[in-house]
Parts: sequence; C-alpha cells; structure tokens
Amino acid sequence: MATARIEVPATAQRGEIVTIRAMIAHAMETGFRRTHLGVPVPRDIITLFVCTYNGVEICRAVLHPAIAANPYLSFSTIATESGTLVFHWSGDNGFTATESAAITIA
Repeated sequence: MATARIEVPATAQRGEIVTIRAMIAHAMETGFRRTHLGVPVPRDIITLFVCTYNGVEICRAVLHPAIAANPYLSFSTIATESGTLVFHWSGDNGFTATESAAITIA
C-alpha cells in the first residue's frame, strides 16, 4: 500500500495562483537491475499521475523508469471555486492510488 502526502492550501482567494504538492511513497524499480544471482528485478514504476479540480483535469504527468523513488510533483493552478482536488496515480502490476483534498475559496 502506497502512502501519499498532499499539500493544498485550505483556503484561497478567487483568481489566486495556488501551488499544489503531491508525493507518493513507491520504490520505483526500473527493471534494469539484477539480483546477486543475475536474475532481472521486474520493473515496477508509477507510469501516470493525474490531478483533477472539480472534475476538470489540471495536471497530467507520464512517468518513466528514470524517475526517482517516491515521486514528488509540484504544480500551480488558479483557484476558481471551492471544491475538491483528486489525485490519482497508476502504474505497473495493477498499481493504483487515489487521494483527495478540499479547497475553499474565500
């Protein structure tokens, strides 16, 4: 089970640019390493991150084997209305994780 850490301002002014940060704990095995016996270690990475704001996609990132373990993403959006940001990660071996955070427009 992956653990996600989300940082979204609880409140913002309408039209304000807000910074959103998301990190998920994941080992991110590239598939290029081998064990001490020479057996390839299977690839296991997060391949896609999507964030929606009240159902509208505001950020999409396609990740590749070169990304570090525990991928951290930081991006900005304009606060338009109170609502929910939903963060979704998916990857190899059927991996999925979803988290959400609320933002209130003052």
